[in-house]
Amino acid sequence: MTVHELSPADARRIAVGAQLLGRRRPEGLPGVVRGLTLLQLDPTAAVAPSADLVAWSRLGDGYDPAQLVAALEDRSLLELRAMIRPAEDLKLYRAEMAEWPGRGELVYWREARRKWVEDNDACRRDILKRLDAGGPLPSRELPDTCAVPWGSSGWTNNRNVSQMLEFMVLRGEVAVAGRSGRDRLWDLAERVYPDEPPVPVEEAKRIRDERRLRALGIARARGPECPVEPMDVGQAGEAAVVTGVRGRWRVDPEALDRPFEGRTALLSPFDRLVHDRKRALELFGFDFQLEIYKPAAKRRWGYYALPILHGDRLVGKVDATADREAGVFRVARVHRDVEFTKTLTAAVEREIRSLSRWLGLTPELP
Repeated sequence: MTVHELSPADARRIAVGAQLLGRRRPEGLPGVVRGLTLLQLDPTAAVAPSADLVAWSRLGDGYDPAQLVAALEDRSLLELRAMIRPAEDLKLYRAEMAEWPGRGELVYWREARRKWVEDNDACRRDILKRLDAGGPLPSRELPDTCAVPWGSSGWTNNRNVSQMLEFMVLRGEVAVAGRSGRDRLWDLAERVYPDEPPVPVEEAKRIRDERRLRALGIARARGPECPVEPMDVGQAGEAAVVTGVRGRWRVDPEALDRPFEGRTALLSPFDRLVHDRKRALELFGFDFQLEIYKPAAKRRWGYYALPILHGDRLVGKVDATADREAGVFRVARVHRDVEFTKTLTAAVEREIRSLSRWLGLTPELP
């Protein structure tokens, strides 16, 4: 079995190139979403919605958020569990949905979820009837007839309808059909998803692992369980080791000999290049955490700090907010993880001004 020996620079360039962040920009939003396999949705928009910011980082000022709205409206892109995916990829999830909550003996928390849905089967059926008659509808217009309330120590406590909808998505019964403002509109999945035969579960998992590796370039074969999108890739690709980094990796063989030309880019805090914090630290030496939920006094980099990519290195963070009322893109601080040369300083400032222009705001730098 071939094991590829990679330098840290090799690994970084493979990761950056796979994420479409090289000098040559991709063509159009559909190509970006297919290449990345997903755009993550998040309600926080201190600078811009994360999905739009990720698209802008790849496409530049020519990207218009209206393009994403249009793609969701014509359903060439679909929302699945707060991820925007190509519509043709839904067939890779439908067989797994039909088997929810999974095969064989279930771990305790999966069994608890199965039982909660079973105990509230009448409510589930009421929601299906209401959507069949009048969907798409926001969750507030759906009946809460749950006999057993959803119990949680977090924000989902007693949010019976929203929790039931999430499980019904996992079961393949309902889907997000659109949005009205920030409200999701729900409908029967059969009205939303493409009418294509599902790919069998094991084959679908293999294809998803392969596509994920193609989008990441290099990843671990095994990692911690993630509720929506895994960070690992199973046995996709080929084995690799990275000099100075412990353990084995999987690498996309098609990325090994691909030429690399880097550029400077500002990234969303949710960008897939940095989403796996452990990988970012191991391959890039980049220490980063999302600090939205930290008290202001305990933040190191800011409420919504934007990672700075320069070539094949992550070199710092921009602590910034879009003050739309004042018409200003306000940069509180540029955190420098490495020594900034004049060239790097100028490149980062150009990106800040480019982002300001795209936002339609005046840059205010420290």
